[in-house]
Amino acid sequence: MKLLIDMNLPPKLADRFNENGIASVHWYNIGSPDAKDVEILAYAKSHDFTVVTCDLDFSTILSVTRGEKPSIVQIRTQGYHSELTESLIINTIKQNVSELEKGAILTIDGKRGRIRLLPL
Repeated sequence: MKLLIDMNLPPKLADRFNENGIASVHWYNIGSPDAKDVEILAYAKSHDFTVVTCDLDFSTILSVTRGEKPSIVQIRTQGYHSELTESLIINTIKQNVSELEKGAILTIDGKRGRIRLLPL
């Protein structure tokens, strides 16, 4: 599994994922900073990435289009840059790798993760 970190999250988050054995790249390193969400989704799908974001638009697009890929990790917590929250995010992703590889939306709030398989 490879993660594509959306522009609304700091690039250092990709570094933290990589340090913990989860291949990751920040969108800033591969695409235009003002790219539309549909462009990011299309790139992620064609390059087999899971998108990590705080943006609800990605799951809305997948819902409307009945999309099965790419998977989305929605971070729905403030302070995601703290070590405790980063650890929760990393552990929750690792626990849900098989679902994310098949096609899913993983929502992580301050305490837990919730997974929904695609299509919605």
